[in-house]
Amino acid sequence: MSMHKVSFGRADIEQILPHREPFLFVDEVIEIDEENEILATRYLDAAEPHFNGHFPGEPIMPGVLIIEALAQTSGLLIALSALHRGDSPLGRLFYLARSDVKWTRTVVPGDTLLLHARIIRTLDTLTAFKVKAYTRQHDIANGTVTLARVKRER
Repeated sequence: MSMHKVSFGRADIEQILPHREPFLFVDEVIEIDEENEILATRYLDAAEPHFNGHFPGEPIMPGVLIIEALAQTSGLLIALSALHRGDSPLGRLFYLARSDVKWTRTVVPGDTLLLHARIIRTLDTLTAFKVKAYTRQHDIANGTVTLARVKRER
């Protein structure tokens, strides 16, 4: 199956992910193959708090936040796949269990980060993804992330 265009915006994302400002790093899902892969965006606004200290006068997005954006994108793929199958993604919580990401460039305020994730394997409560962050001009980072499904206890 191939990816198809969608418009799944911030309000829709907030219905699925538990993250909120200032720690929600996905703005829109723009393409998806619910069984396999997803493409999302993040516009980097100069007003984001991390740019003030990382680094004064030459702001760049911290690498750990790029990994977080890729993990959130991966979590969206799991949730949207569940919806596609008719299951409810609500109440499911995923933690970042592992990451192995390499960077080739930095991103700065004003850039739009494209976030791609593709499922490479699922084993019980773990799902591994091949991930890539890039802009229209440059590759930024690529590697793998693994999410672990956690059961919430109330």
